[in-house]
Amino acid sequence: MIAEMSKAPPTAPLPPTSPSTPAWQRALAEGYRDAAALLRDLDLDPQDLALAQDTDGFPLRVPRSFARRMRRGDPRDPLLRQVLPLAAENQTAPGFVADPVGDAAALAAPGLLHKYHGRVLLLVGGACAVHCRYCFRRHFPYSEAGGRAGEWGEALDRVTADERIREVILSGGDPLAVSDTRLAALVHGLEAVPHVQRLRIHTRLPVVLPCRIDDALLAWLGRTRLQVVVVIHANHGNEIDDEVTAALARLQGAGATLLNQSVLLRGVNDDDAVLAALSEKLFDAGVLPYYLHLLDRVQGAAHFEVPEAEALAIHRALMARLPGYLVPRLVREKAGGMYKEPVT
Repeated sequence: MIAEMSKAPPTAPLPPTSPSTPAWQRALAEGYRDAAALLRDLDLDPQDLALAQDTDGFPLRVPRSFARRMRRGDPRDPLLRQVLPLAAENQTAPGFVADPVGDAAALAAPGLLHKYHGRVLLLVGGACAVHCRYCFRRHFPYSEAGGRAGEWGEALDRVTADERIREVILSGGDPLAVSDTRLAALVHGLEAVPHVQRLRIHTRLPVVLPCRIDDALLAWLGRTRLQVVVVIHANHGNEIDDEVTAALARLQGAGATLLNQSVLLRGVNDDDAVLAALSEKLFDAGVLPYYLHLLDRVQGAAHFEVPEAEALAIHRALMARLPGYLVPRLVREKAGGMYKEPVT
């Protein structure tokens, strides 16, 4: 178990690239790492924005394909707001902590979280393609928690020994930031466990780096005996363009069921019309809206919080706009809880 969530860099450095490196890995390595450079390319003056001087071990990381969807000259662009480190992150706020969802207490083996009946979550690596500023694992000590890419033996032993486990959730970091060779080996290990029936992949990469959905990934994904559910993460309709839609279609073609989860964020999607447009675009792309999360109260993200009463009002207005199957469930996660708690 982790005694205390320490402030450690949450992601591993990206590997060097070569001409033989897959296109998605080159795109990952070529993303923005400097806020000023990103802002200048968006025709914005870094001096006009109150940028964070200390990112607390969680630096800016943005793929260029995602940045191209941002509105030039607009400092309030909802995609930019999700990734730009602002000085507000350095302000302390009561109730905002390093481990808001109780990951430390749920660590059952290196890299393996066991919170809910019948399913476990495997942290397959610490790297992400994008650093969302509201990330609930922005302070997670991956190096202490174990589960590095390729080092999953103890976690697989734990899954094999517990016949109640029917579903394994791949998370991170982002599991699709791990190479296909390693992911295929991991899934092969899970397939050998008779009582595991479903593979769920929680990933932001089909949205922020759609070139990740390539032939190599689809090859191992399409041949697994496991039922595959891919839960993507989009918060605003502007995140979904033709390239993203094509990537999602490829995942569907490989047999994956596609769901989306969003986080309700101040200044990004705290509006029923914006959320309705997101649900419509998701459904057009073959994705069913699944969860709308209240913000996990992680240290550094207080400026994104939407109060519960306002969230409920937005959700009621969303229900009035859309058929029920397009309305994501409004939920919160509480440390130690046995399930995502509906907000009613």
